[in-house]
Amino acid sequence: MTKADIGLIGLAVMGQNLVLNMNDHGFKVTVHNRSADKTDEFIKGQAAGTQVVAAYSLPELVDQLAAPRIVMLMVKAGAVVDQYIEQLLPLLAPGDMIVDGGNSLYTDTNRRTDALKQAGILYVGTGVSGGEEGARHGPSIMPGGNPQAWERVKPILQTISAKVNDEPCCQWVGDQGAGHYVKMVHNGIEYGDMQLICEAYQLLTDGLGLTAEECAGVFAEWNQAELSSYLIEITANILAYQDSDGQPLLDKILDSAGQKGTGKWTGINALELGIPLTLIGEAVFARCLSAMKDERVRAAERLPRTLKRFDGDKAEMIAAIRQALYASKIISYAQGFRLMREAASEYRWTLNYGDIALMWRGGCIIRSAFLGDIKQAYTDNPQLENLLLADFFANAMQTAEAGWRKAVMTAIELGVPTPAFSSALAYYDGYRSARLPANLLQAQRDYFGAHSYERIDQPRGRFFHTDWTGRGGKTASSTYTV
Repeated sequence: MTKADIGLIGLAVMGQNLVLNMNDHGFKVTVHNRSADKTDEFIKGQAAGTQVVAAYSLPELVDQLAAPRIVMLMVKAGAVVDQYIEQLLPLLAPGDMIVDGGNSLYTDTNRRTDALKQAGILYVGTGVSGGEEGARHGPSIMPGGNPQAWERVKPILQTISAKVNDEPCCQWVGDQGAGHYVKMVHNGIEYGDMQLICEAYQLLTDGLGLTAEECAGVFAEWNQAELSSYLIEITANILAYQDSDGQPLLDKILDSAGQKGTGKWTGINALELGIPLTLIGEAVFARCLSAMKDERVRAAERLPRTLKRFDGDKAEMIAAIRQALYASKIISYAQGFRLMREAASEYRWTLNYGDIALMWRGGCIIRSAFLGDIKQAYTDNPQLENLLLADFFANAMQTAEAGWRKAVMTAIELGVPTPAFSSALAYYDGYRSARLPANLLQAQRDYFGAHSYERIDQPRGRFFHTDWTGRGGKTASSTYTV
């Protein structure tokens, strides 16, 4: 029997669809699942008539692979990945590869890459985005890990990935956990995009009184221009979808959001690196607040609010909400790319931000025409500090600002919560402020803790302490930044 090109472990929907995708492109795949019944169901069902073969044990899987062997894990992130690695290690030989295609935390991938390198095994941690449809027909793939593995796994990953202008949405990201890190930030931006769309939706419905059908038309129109994206497209479809009784299904869905942790990880890492990731943080907290459904219902009774109905020009306000959505989206990506830039410096990765934007243009959940402009910005200036400083985005922000402010102010007046719109605007105003009130903050820190401060009339790096009360003395605390 001809040996397989790759083995895949984990036959949930993503794993199954990736296998079928590989098969469609001429790769022979051997598959294994912890449950033999799941393997049988797949082989006799969706994989029937293909060259996909089953393996009912890990030794059988490895034996069916051509050397150097490639084993891809599509299993739950965390301890399960380590368990499979431990079981596979005695079966593999130096030069063989393990590819983790789940949403693993990048620090776990760092650890696994280094540990397996010592055993001669080439480890790849790759983000895979696009959901079920992307996995089946072409996802965005973000590989990182041991660079020696790239040339061997590249033909498979690039072949099955999405394509934009014949360019694969799959490029080598960087060493160790760089691939999973970029996927983590992708997911954080996804949280932000979704929250922004939800805030626009609530402003249109609770604020302007639009029906689901009318909102569907608004989002469908928005999808024809600068906001064109997968998430805007599916939002229009969702709003138009009717339940069996002819009523909008969306109105019957419980307003309590779930999450799997990647947005939270992004926010935690931003805090660790000292990068203001305010919009994505608000998006995560908005999901947390939504999950407090029972408590919110009790609060609504104890703290009733009266929603005011907008009585102005609806068409004008819809245009303002569109500008708020677009400008806030730019902020989300600017913060995300700024975080990746800091991570590259901190972790000594070489990240190509233009390639990352290209990888996100097709196949993934945040795919949009907008990413082409990000790609161009980094092509024009690979050392760009912040997307907001690129001409295209600086001009876009100036054009959208008036409508953005109007939408946020109207939301406040009407009592409609817009945490992501508002935090994005605050970041924008803060980022372009040459002077912020942190001078007072530093004075407060020095007053109560002798933490010292710098002066604008002295060189940077010189620190001073004042005995504000006359009782504190002249000794200052040590100076450091966490």
